[in-house]
Amino acid sequence: MTIALTAIAPLLFQMHAGTLRVLEFDRIVHVVCGYAQTPMGAARLAELAPLADPSGVARALAATAETAKFLGDNQIALRAPEEFHEILRALDVEGRLLDPAQLVTLSAFLASVDSTAAGVRRARAAFPILRAIADIVASFENEIADVRRKIDPAGEVVDDASAELRGIRDRLRKQRTRLRGTLESYLRGKDTAKYLQQQIVTDRNGRYVLVVRSEHRSAIPGIVHGSSGSGASLFLEPLSTVEINNDIVALEQQEAEEVRRILLALTDAFRRRGPDLEQTITAATEFDVLQARAQFSLAVDGIAPKLAEDGRLELRASRHPLMIPAVRRRLDSGGKGTATFSGGHSAEKVAVPFSPVPVDILLIPPVSVLVITGPNTGGKTVALKTAGLHALMAQAGLLIPAAEGSQVPVFKCVFADIGDEQSISASLSTFSAHIRNVVEMHASLDLPALVLLDEAGAGTDPIEGGALAMAMIDQFRKRGAKVVATTHYDSLKTYAATTDGVVPAGFGFDPQTFAPTFRLNYGSPGSSLALEIAARLGMPAGIIEQARSYRSERETQLAEHLARVEKDRQSLEHEHRLAARERHTLEETAAKLHTRDQDLKNREETFRRRLNEKIEERLRDARREIDAVVEDLKGRTEKLAADAERRMAPRLIPTGQTGAARSDARAAIDQIGERLRAPVQPPVSLAPVDQRRAAVGDRVMVGALGLDELRVVTNAATVAAQPSRIHVNVDLQPRSGLMTELNLIGNNVDEALTRLERFLDESLITETKTLRIIHGYGTGQLRRAVADFLKTHPLVANYGPAPENQGAGGATVVELKD
Repeated sequence: MTIALTAIAPLLFQMHAGTLRVLEFDRIVHVVCGYAQTPMGAARLAELAPLADPSGVARALAATAETAKFLGDNQIALRAPEEFHEILRALDVEGRLLDPAQLVTLSAFLASVDSTAAGVRRARAAFPILRAIADIVASFENEIADVRRKIDPAGEVVDDASAELRGIRDRLRKQRTRLRGTLESYLRGKDTAKYLQQQIVTDRNGRYVLVVRSEHRSAIPGIVHGSSGSGASLFLEPLSTVEINNDIVALEQQEAEEVRRILLALTDAFRRRGPDLEQTITAATEFDVLQARAQFSLAVDGIAPKLAEDGRLELRASRHPLMIPAVRRRLDSGGKGTATFSGGHSAEKVAVPFSPVPVDILLIPPVSVLVITGPNTGGKTVALKTAGLHALMAQAGLLIPAAEGSQVPVFKCVFADIGDEQSISASLSTFSAHIRNVVEMHASLDLPALVLLDEAGAGTDPIEGGALAMAMIDQFRKRGAKVVATTHYDSLKTYAATTDGVVPAGFGFDPQTFAPTFRLNYGSPGSSLALEIAARLGMPAGIIEQARSYRSERETQLAEHLARVEKDRQSLEHEHRLAARERHTLEETAAKLHTRDQDLKNREETFRRRLNEKIEERLRDARREIDAVVEDLKGRTEKLAADAERRMAPRLIPTGQTGAARSDARAAIDQIGERLRAPVQPPVSLAPVDQRRAAVGDRVMVGALGLDELRVVTNAATVAAQPSRIHVNVDLQPRSGLMTELNLIGNNVDEALTRLERFLDESLITETKTLRIIHGYGTGQLRRAVADFLKTHPLVANYGPAPENQGAGGATVVELKD
């Protein structure tokens, strides 16, 4: 069985030469490869490229999103060193054995794959894509156990690997002990020790020898196996140890042969299961590729964008992934809260804030062209790269750092002309290089296509360059391509504001300091602010003033007009934010009033239900008492009849006695009726209250709005006349937020459990039966802590993961006991 969940499909995707490099997609691939756990996965990820097939892109995004969700509560931990390919190559050669360390490495790798597959199968939520991979993982439990039984963690074959090996090593130990004793006798002997250069036993060519002074060569009979470099010492094997040494050498050869036989048998056990091994390695590679893509996606807080069917490019709150702190750290970009990224030209560098400012990049039909303007260093080129990079990432199966609701089409080609590509060797100026790129784009265009043009028409006369830029952009638009372009040209700004299907947007700036805000505003062009930014960067004031004098009256008026427009726009935005905040406050107040009204209705209904229950209970008690009175009356009547019969006067009961019995029965029933007619006392929180304003000495009740809602229960005079006993009335108000939901995201375990315990207690008071606890995915620690707490709580009947439409594994639904 083969799977191709993440395999790279035949590339129909076209790209202008250098587009991946210009958009820095290669750096994204580099970061993703850094998450790989196996050399096979790293090799596959190094080939990561955009797909052009919509169904393939959808499968790739779904696989990454599912794996990211799985990693919220689980882990994928594969163990394979860089030299793992050598192990696989050795297995391909029949008769070639793996050394002990390689066998231990292979066993650890296969065990990690089996553990990962088992974790996928045990997962509480459904992960169909990962499960499909797990199902092809073959078990090597017996082979792994055999390796671990015969090779210790240090990589040595143990004595018990075979009975033959144990016997050989036992004999070796005995012979070595015997040899050691013989040689030590030479070291201790008075007649022999004086001939030794050193009091040691050493090894020479695999045989144990003594170090003898060369002048005493014949003093100890034996075989010389060489001399020291100076010739002063000889390495002598005494004749009395030759036979023992021969036995040791022979046994060592037998040991080596037996170890080789054991290692070959262990290797062949894996080799015989070649298809299973290949299948498991394929699954491990798939697991590794997916977990690396998912880890990167989690690092950038990515989402799976919807694949747009109408061709729209809708990136909400998108962020350049290489400017996200987690990614910058992995790239080791350095700096303290800032990083430097290439802008549109070699002379322009953009210093970015610690975290990127989210920006909306919108090409929603009928709009197909976005013209971005604004000051230098304001973020135009970064926005341009963000648009292209998000499209490439999504088509490569990576989640993108944007807000939910973002949509991207599946492009067949992406072209980017960004930066200064001047080439002296190729006799190309900056302008010529840009024109050559656009010509190649125009010739290779295949829809759907995305064209990114930075400073279109730059590098030549502004008037002619602006005209050429308008013509190029309009030609791409008419051919059906999506275009995002940046410019400083007034002619292009006018084109964007007056052409159907084209929308202008400008990056804002602080009107006081002229510092960029990195926020893109749609509907109005932005000012380039060249003079103001030059002043901010230290250009002498005299030069700035002289430059202002060189501007034409029309240019000056236009600059002032754009500055006023920007100021007015910011003022309107401020008022809009104030209005939105006020609307939000009103909505919150209305929601609170609605909740309070609903709570009062619920409390009223609860009181009515309890009142009815109390009345029913009193009626039942009354019926029982009446039945008891009747039974008593019957008993007394029967007793009177029996007494009359004994007096020989049957059926003649004295009128006084029967009247007394009836009178007692009526009195008992009248008492029961009086108790039923007594009013049922309502709960103290719902008792009638005095509606006048509270005064000093009054007894009051504090309402839901605190001291702003005081209700008089008893006036001061009545309080003074009452006995000095103290009565405490407690009015429990509904907690803020949803009464059936608790959000613990952002709390540590101790804070979360404290809030959860209070939440359950309040739910008992409000008689809520079904609750939802939101804890998110994260590392799974908070979810487990919540589960352990609920397992032993006396109010909880049962609990479990929320349905898919209520948060799935990121939330827990709790049922309370009646």
